[in-house]
Amino acid sequence: MSSLAGARAGRPLGLPGQRTLLVAVGLVGLGSFLPWIQLAVGVSVTGMQGAGLWTFYAAVLGLAGALVRRRGAAAAQAAILGVAAVGLPAWQVARLLTLGGGWAPGVGLVLVAGGGIVALRAGWRLATAR
Repeated sequence: MSSLAGARAGRPLGLPGQRTLLVAVGLVGLGSFLPWIQLAVGVSVTGMQGAGLWTFYAAVLGLAGALVRRRGAAAAQAAILGVAAVGLPAWQVARLLTLGGGWAPGVGLVLVAGGGIVALRAGWRLATAR
């Protein structure tokens, strides 16, 4: 009853940065399923055919960080999500640059990388908030 009364009084629910982490989870989770690469022949490659599967796993871990009540655990899970969601698309682009032209980044790749940056921001906020 007291937690419900606190919610009615306008007290914030969760830790600072957890809502931002939840947004990052949504971006990374959605981007993992969308096309990561558009080929010149009109074919698109989805994230699930490559590193998008791993970014989706990291998004599930980030979801746990958005729901847990321990600041250190939430910050660590946000950092793991951020590193995976920024590192794997960067690796994918670097690998494709060595193969040559004829491709363009897809919307999923951009969403995952953007979600990774948002997750790193949320992790920083969770780690430094008092």
